[in-house]
Amino acid sequence: CVCVCVCVCVCVTMSKDGGFQMIQLVRPFLPILPEIQAPEKPVPFREKMLWTSLTLFIFLVCCQVPLYGIVSSESSDPFYWMRVILASNRGTLMELGISPIVTSSLVMQLLAGSKILSVGEDEESKTLMRACEKLFGFLITLGQGGAYVFSGMYGDIRELGWGNAALILIQLFLAGVLVLCLDEMLQKGYGLGSGISLFIATNVCETIIWKCFSPHTVNYGRGAEYEGAIIALFHLLATRNDKVRALKEAFYRQNLPNLTNLLATVLVFATVIYFQGFRVDIPIKNQRMRGQSTTYPIKLFYTSNIPIILQTALVSNLFFLSQLLFRRFPENLVIGLLGRWQTYDGAPQGQSFPVGGLCYYISAPHSFGEMFHDPIHAIIYIVFVLGSCALFSKTWIEVSGSSPKDVAKQLYDQNMVVTGHRAGEASSISVLKRYIPIAASLGGLCIGLLSVLADFMGAIGSGTGILLAVNIIHTYYESFEKEAEQGSIFG
Repeated sequence: CVCVCVCVCVCVTMSKDGGFQMIQLVRPFLPILPEIQAPEKPVPFREKMLWTSLTLFIFLVCCQVPLYGIVSSESSDPFYWMRVILASNRGTLMELGISPIVTSSLVMQLLAGSKILSVGEDEESKTLMRACEKLFGFLITLGQGGAYVFSGMYGDIRELGWGNAALILIQLFLAGVLVLCLDEMLQKGYGLGSGISLFIATNVCETIIWKCFSPHTVNYGRGAEYEGAIIALFHLLATRNDKVRALKEAFYRQNLPNLTNLLATVLVFATVIYFQGFRVDIPIKNQRMRGQSTTYPIKLFYTSNIPIILQTALVSNLFFLSQLLFRRFPENLVIGLLGRWQTYDGAPQGQSFPVGGLCYYISAPHSFGEMFHDPIHAIIYIVFVLGSCALFSKTWIEVSGSSPKDVAKQLYDQNMVVTGHRAGEASSISVLKRYIPIAASLGGLCIGLLSVLADFMGAIGSGTGILLAVNIIHTYYESFEKEAEQGSIFG
């Protein structure tokens, strides 16, 4: 957070004197920043599959390699709520997951979109912008890693020793560099999609499968039970004499995944896939080649999963900051207004839960029962999620080059015009303005609403995680379909 504030202040100061000065400051770091070179020729589909599989394998291995030098990892986990979505795993090399990359991208894109940080259209400026985003991500990795170490996440700093503390921080930093390079490798064209999307989808699907088929047993006072919802169903039917009661328990058991959660997950998956088909096709034609016409599709989810990723990054960093401050200053009034945290018996790894302050009201109620018990909490949470998703979606089209003006310019550069309208950017902009801003805002609103409903129904993997997974998997499906049409899958 300190890094974010410092960089924002520097950017504001620099922009008053000249927009490019801040970007130019990154130039001396270019020789030492790791970078993946773009492929010189198109990468065959089979080779893309190979690199994507290798990237996924490295990520899964890092998720299982424990950090060397930690004394204890039993303290409260500030990222417990967001682990699935941030593709992170407690106590391993993937402790920070994609959080530094997402936070860095969020801040730099917002600075560029709001014109606080000026970025030119030439290739050099874009290269410097990517380098600035990369460098900022490394600083956030060091900041978050240092906060983890010095806040006692891995044991008291006096027990760890400065040598072990430095070693843990180095491991977290190198893992952050690895994640960034893997993501850049896929985005440069060596693989499919992006590393961030791949890691999120893998983590969410892994969580869902584990909570369905986990053979791990626990005891919450009802005897030994299997954690996995489906395995628990067969175990209850086999061991209980009253089969109706066994079915009821399998559907509604507390504190563990149940069949109701599984059905809610399937329902959310199906709903999101259904909404993926909502789109408007704008007919366009080539000005120079008669008879060549096609359509420009504007989907309901125009900004894809970006709104929910940005909203998650915002909330996760706020929760992280609030827990660290509350642990240090539990009696401070201002920090209490930001968030008050409490640990309950039986909570995993001594996990703390928000019980008051801003963090409580922007955290999701875990069931309809909780929603009716505290309706004010539910209303504030719904308004926050819907509003933030719609706002992020509307803002993102302006900062990511997908606004009506940007799309019209792309079509104009390709000599394409909207059928039935005069040639020129102005006429294309007027048509695109009728659809793109509405699709962005309404799509962000729908994504937020689906996320809220999934959380209320208790869907496995959280509503946000399921939405991300479905959108990412659907994107990969479209990539496969496109490659199949071009005949490059088996070629």
